Formats: sequence, C-alpha cells, structure tokens
Amino acid sequence: MMKHAWNNYKRYAWGLNELKPISKEGHSSSLFGSIKGATIVDALDTLFIMQMKDEFEEAKEWVKQNLDFNVKAEVSVFEVNIRFVGGLLSAYYLSGEEIFRKKAVELGLKLLPAFHTPTGIPWALLNMKSGIGRNWPWASGGSSILAEFGTLHLEFIHLSHLSGNPVFAEKVTNIRTVLNNLEKPQGLYPNYLNPSSGQWGQYHVSVGGLGDSFYEYLLKSWLMSGKKDLEAKKMYFEAVQAIETHMIRKSSTGLTYIAEWKGGLLEHKMGHLTCFAGGMFALGADDAPPGMTQHYLQLGAEIARTCHESYNRTFVKLGPEAFRFDGGVEAIATRQNEKYYILRPEVVETYMYMWRLTHDPKYRKWAWEAVEALENHCRVNGGYSGLRDVYLSRESYDDVQQSFFLAETLKYLYLIFSDDDLLPLEHWIFNTEAHLLPVLCSDGKESEGNEQ
Repeated sequence: MMKHAWNNYKRYAWGLNELKPISKEGHSSSLFGSIKGATIVDALDTLFIMQMKDEFEEAKEWVKQNLDFNVKAEVSVFEVNIRFVGGLLSAYYLSGEEIFRKKAVELGLKLLPAFHTPTGIPWALLNMKSGIGRNWPWASGGSSILAEFGTLHLEFIHLSHLSGNPVFAEKVTNIRTVLNNLEKPQGLYPNYLNPSSGQWGQYHVSVGGLGDSFYEYLLKSWLMSGKKDLEAKKMYFEAVQAIETHMIRKSSTGLTYIAEWKGGLLEHKMGHLTCFAGGMFALGADDAPPGMTQHYLQLGAEIARTCHESYNRTFVKLGPEAFRFDGGVEAIATRQNEKYYILRPEVVETYMYMWRLTHDPKYRKWAWEAVEALENHCRVNGGYSGLRDVYLSRESYDDVQQSFFLAETLKYLYLIFSDDDLLPLEHWIFNTEAHLLPVLCSDGKESEGNEQ
C-alpha cells in the first residue's frame, strides 16, 4: 500500500504537497502556505521503518536540495509543526542524518515569531517571511485554538534538546504556565483562548477537533520526559477525570462515547478525530491513580469498540467524519457534511495501542477489516482517495491522497502486524502525526534501547 501511495505521488505530484489520485496531479492545501513537499516529509519515517531504503534516499535528497522555508504565504503553525518539524525530527532520530536535524531547527526558528503575543500563546497563522501572525477568522473572539497551541510541546522540547537553544522549551513551558493559572470551568479546558487577553473564548470543550491533541500531548509529555514532568501528569489525569464526569456517556445499547460540551449542555456527537482517545486512555493506564489502571484500559477498549461500530455500520466499512447518538441513531452520521472519510488514522491508531497493550486478537482482525476496506474502496489507479460518503455503494472520491495517510494510517497499520520490538512504546513517543520522538531520560539524553 505504501509503495502504491508513494510511487503515484512520485509519478504525478513529486515535490508538491499532496497528490490528487483521480486527476493524477498535485494538490496544495493552504495550510502549508507556499512550503512544498508535505507528503515527502510526512512519509520519511514510514519509508524508513518499512525499509524502503531507495525511496527514503530519494526523499532525503529532495529535502537536501529543495525543502525551502523562505516562503511568503501564511502557514498553519500547528500543521507545519506536527508534519514538517515532527517529520524532520523523526527522520533524524531514526537515520542519524544531520540534514534532518538542521532543517528541523531552521524551521523551528522560523516559527518563533508566532509567539510574539501579549501572553505568549501563539497565533494560529504565521507569515514566515514577515513574521506577522493572526488567528483563524472563524475562531471565537479572536482566540487561538487549544489543540493548536497545545500541540507544540513534544516537538519544541526536542528542538531545544537537539539545538542546545533553550528558547523552544521556554515558549511551550510558558503556554503551560498560562493554562495552569486560568480558572477551568468544571475542570474542563475550553477550545478557545484569546492570546491578547489571556481569557477563554466560548465555553466549548471537545476531545475531537479543536481540543484532541492537547490532552494527548499532556500524557505524552509526561511519558517523553522519562516520567519526570509531573506537572504534565497531574494536568492530564485531572483533565481526563473532568472529561469522564462531564462528557463520557453510554448509549442505550451500551456504546461508550465522548460527547461535545457546550456551556454545560452536551451535543451527543463524536468525531472520527475523537477516536484517538481510546489509545490515549490505554497508553496512560499504567500511571493512573491507584486502582484505576484496569478502568482506563477498559475505557480504551470501549472507545475502540464504539469507533469500530462507526466503521461497521457503513457500506464501505470505513467510518464517517462524525457520528451521532440521538434521535434513535447510534454511531451513525446523520448529516451529509459528516459522511466523508478522508483516509484518517485515528481509529487504527487506537487499534494499534490496544493491540500493543492487550494483545487481544480482535484488534488485528479489526485492523485487517480497515485494510480490506481501503483496498476495496479507496485504492484507485493513481493512489488512494478519500470518500465523500461512506454509506454509498458507488464510490464518491474526493480526489485527495492526504499526506497523513502515509505518515499515520499506513504506519499504524504496519505496526499492528509487526512485532512489539519494532518501536517499543517504552522508548518511543508518537507525535500527533505519528512521527517518532525518543523518550528523554532525566539527564536529557535519549533512553537506551532506541539503537534498535
């Protein structure tokens, strides 16, 4: 699958951000401004892990010759961080090739002007040439987004580690401080925070889009620090406890789901993005408060089951962007604009963690169902395409092969069918784009065992 996705990208869209597999041409999302090569950088570590050595070398050459950050247009700080900074760091730690470290640090420095706000909470969008930032015009009251400014921590800690420049770690540590000093409604973190006033915007809370990876990075900061970052651990378990109290519910047929919290009222909808949380709960179970380990493993398993149901209840056996639990429906998308599947990884990500942590064979079975569905419904001559409606028997292609399909979806699937000693979880942390970062020991060194 990786060969098919990569070869077609190379044939029809080389050097551009993404591939349009039906039109057989390049696709450029505005998220990357005029930075090019998103698929190349996102795929580097997957190519390496799958031992696709020739492809890795040609990707490395492209990075060396062509990856250029001196671009005028605005970029999403979050997307560029998780895909480009994360992809370069991961490629460096796996291969030891200096070019990747150099490019990662160079890009990190280019992102620093985003933090020039009264609070140090960064802007969502940055013009990397002028250094001028702003927020998404649709965001509540000029706010920055929790999942965006909360998903820089892992990469920026590693940028300081690899460059010897403390500025990166200082920027993300300050974000933590701002959050800790704020009053949380019912212990929950709203999705919107104004970077000028330092106050919350709308009281909307989500473990899906706009919130998701903030919680993931609290847990992973704790794990990546060699379990030294006690503040992250405390913030994670307190947040998860509030989420359980106020947002996790069971449907009438016993499916556990995570709703959206809006000023005290629940919207009984769960996004595909939220499905990552099963793996997160399970990954954090070992360090849970006394007597809670089994509870969190069980919660992870229940979320995995719900997300599997969202896949199983469609025609193509791949899940919709969002599914609902109201008006008699369960785990089904009821709105046309929520029926699409864009090759997202979150469900197989949860299967991967559940497989590694429990070895229950059903997770391999479910993962193989996803493989077969991707082959039957998303594979086309020119690569892999997302679908506009997973409930339709005829394919409705969206004509985009997302870079995260190569970075995440295929990597997690590959790991489910590999032995546990390929990238053991005690030595490696996955960033939210499935890029690999080594656990740092207390002395700031990478943990033993990464050599494998």
